[in-house]
Amino acid sequence: MRKGKYAVVISEDAMVYEDLAVLKELPAFGSIWGQAAVIKRNRSIYPTITYPCHTTMRTGCYPDRHGVINNEKTVLGEISSKWEHFHDIVKVPDIFDCAKAHGMTTAAVFWPVTGNHPHIDWLIDEYWPQDASQDEAECFRDAGSNEEVMQIVRRNIHLTRGHLRKHPWTDEFIHACACDMLREFRPNLLMMHPGNVDGYRHETGVFSPKTVHGLHECDLWLGDILQALELAGIREQTNVFVVSDHGQIDVRGSIHPNVLLQRAGLIELGPDGTVKDYEAICKSTGASCQVWLKEPENRAVWEKTRAVLEQARQEGAYGIERVWTVEETKRMEHLSGGFSFVLETDGTYSFGNDWKAPVVRPVDTSDYKLAHGTHGYHPDKGPQPTLLAFGPDIKAGAVVERAGIVDIALTVAASLGLEMPDTDGRVVWEILR
Repeated sequence: MRKGKYAVVISEDAMVYEDLAVLKELPAFGSIWGQAAVIKRNRSIYPTITYPCHTTMRTGCYPDRHGVINNEKTVLGEISSKWEHFHDIVKVPDIFDCAKAHGMTTAAVFWPVTGNHPHIDWLIDEYWPQDASQDEAECFRDAGSNEEVMQIVRRNIHLTRGHLRKHPWTDEFIHACACDMLREFRPNLLMMHPGNVDGYRHETGVFSPKTVHGLHECDLWLGDILQALELAGIREQTNVFVVSDHGQIDVRGSIHPNVLLQRAGLIELGPDGTVKDYEAICKSTGASCQVWLKEPENRAVWEKTRAVLEQARQEGAYGIERVWTVEETKRMEHLSGGFSFVLETDGTYSFGNDWKAPVVRPVDTSDYKLAHGTHGYHPDKGPQPTLLAFGPDIKAGAVVERAGIVDIALTVAASLGLEMPDTDGRVVWEILR
């Protein structure tokens, strides 16, 4: 018999199984450890990058079905592009749709790609001012926050200290808003996404002292969530899932394959040095890179592009482990979406979008894709994401060696007594009563 009618999902971005050794010794995590179930290694998706991962985590579908293949919009010929903040890009139903269809209330705080989601009652999208005309607080209205939520935003926006994309200030804001939502609205489903651990790993490396400090912050914030559940009177009826989207690996710098494509005549530059036209061009996904052809059916360009990329791989200087075709990524990793090739790192470098020399560059912490720690690589590489769950419907002490992030939505839904049909994942019944 299902006891819980509430679920809270906390996605600790870039948390890995090795982090549990630290977390279990801390006050909040330690207080629930004996009640918890663990999935040690929860396989991510390709690419292991935040927005595709979080869309998989809420839909139970892989990128070839849900349609989110990068954090950024696919605007080719830019060093960096605006991000995929809005729900309308998602091609399949998700757990919020499922919950609303069964009469439940829903909330999300900084869960990616949820902007203007019609079935999230109380929404703060992972969003920030897109230009100087947008106010740091009022920008959330453009992404779907109603007036009830805007009152919470205004109450807590001071916590960002004017830096909505910096850690830990953004994370303080996220948790304060989530706690207010729990106390004021008591949603049946709340999903939230802090990013301090991911940010620290990018900045200082995968297993750095600052990352350990970040885990201590996560423990303090979990304590806040548990207290909010108590004050809302729903702690004993709530299943809490602490999940993760991907791990990270340490790299030595970045490579920029567009330089090689430009030298081969596949990218044409204008007098001002910007991209005027292209036959083939790369778009980074961190430690992998999608290669787009202007005319994908042009076999001569396809062959020329593949030859340039394979030569770079064979030379061994650029840290390219494999040149995938889209047919291979779709068949083996459920990844497709308009590109023709994917470059995979061997762990030495991540990928950048620049077309100006040099090809190889040192670490650049101003861009998460090019920083000390990074992700976006094949999901079998590096430390693996993990899952910790506790609550009335969780089997205390259960340990599952391996599952997948594609299973998260279905398992959370099952804890609420719901089913999500026509998905790619499964319910991990091994952790449920």
